[in-house]
Amino acid sequence: MKRKQRREAVRIAEYLVSGGAYFWTGYAVFAIGDQIFHLNLWWAKLLANVCGWLVNYMLQRYWVFNSKSLAKHQTEVSRRYIVITLVNFLVDYLIIWSLKQAGLTPYVGQFISAGFFTIWNYLWYKYWVFPSHTHHHIRHSTT
Repeated sequence: MKRKQRREAVRIAEYLVSGGAYFWTGYAVFAIGDQIFHLNLWWAKLLANVCGWLVNYMLQRYWVFNSKSLAKHQTEVSRRYIVITLVNFLVDYLIIWSLKQAGLTPYVGQFISAGFFTIWNYLWYKYWVFPSHTHHHIRHSTT
């Protein structure tokens, strides 16, 4: 059991590093869109998230949740990632927008939102998007 716990601790550490790469990529792109290009909140967040998603998918799929069985189900894994990512974008936007309406800058709001998504995404990625028992989850999830 200790080996399994150690592997899970390593996975969580890798997930946090990948999440940090996603967050800081998106945060930088948001700042550029907001401060330099003067995009409104929707477009600045969308652009930031698209850039962050590309970084995040590559790290999550090929590092954190890397599995030979996932390669056989790349289309399904990608579809699931897109679905959860679109849901996440809407939830993230609503969190940031609501906090902005309450008087908080979106730059601080992104940290609050990231706290929520750190746990939320780990559970979705581990059990649904990149499940370790791919054959069982993917075959039976569409019925």
